[in-house]
Amino acid sequence: MDASLTFILPAANFLTAWFEKLHKTFIASGYYTLLIEGFRNTIIITLGALAIGVVIGMLVAVIKYFAEDVKALQPLAWLCNLYVNVVRGIPMTVLLLIFFYVFFELAKDGTPVAIVAFGVNSGAYMAELIRSGLNAVDRGQMEAGRSLGLSKMQCMRKIILPQAVRYILPAIGNELIALLKETSVAGYVAVVDLTRAGNLIRNNTFDAVNSLAVVAMIYLLLSVLLSKGLSLMERRLSASDKR
Repeated sequence: MDASLTFILPAANFLTAWFEKLHKTFIASGYYTLLIEGFRNTIIITLGALAIGVVIGMLVAVIKYFAEDVKALQPLAWLCNLYVNVVRGIPMTVLLLIFFYVFFELAKDGTPVAIVAFGVNSGAYMAELIRSGLNAVDRGQMEAGRSLGLSKMQCMRKIILPQAVRYILPAIGNELIALLKETSVAGYVAVVDLTRAGNLIRNNTFDAVNSLAVVAMIYLLLSVLLSKGLSLMERRLSASDKR
């Protein structure tokens, strides 16, 4: 027998058996619908939490930015620092359980609770990322805007933020990827996210390899796509800065 056939035939048999097992685990059993549901919930939680995190982070960052010059804002800035330190010091799983069993103990659906919990957690990290981006812009830009008769908020909106975007965007992209992977603990509050869907399929089909491998590949694919999209946006921003 040709030496190449001794390798090709076993490999072909292995692939055939593997595809048959995949078909049995996901298609024939109908559990692919559970995987789709988990994927959908993961995306919903990630995007919803990101929106909340950006809003909270922007608000906290702007307050802390202005508090350096406005003494009246310092007590509010202290509360913002307390929020950031407390939230960043609590593990995400514990924070999620607190929101579900304490703050929203009457909630019947864990998905909205997960969105809020992940959003509050993300906001603490976003606040520091956005604040560092704002501080990266020369303070003279604010003074120049004020000399032209603009208010501090107008300077922030029209001068500081547009310049800070190129510093903030890569960090927000990395936070989005981290947030996507953090949602894998949403199953603790009865949410059928991607990870829980894979685990349920594993429990019902006794196929741990394929069920968990598919979930891992989906997370990997999403992370790679987000990284590629982020790199593309960074290159476009760099190109626009050179014009």
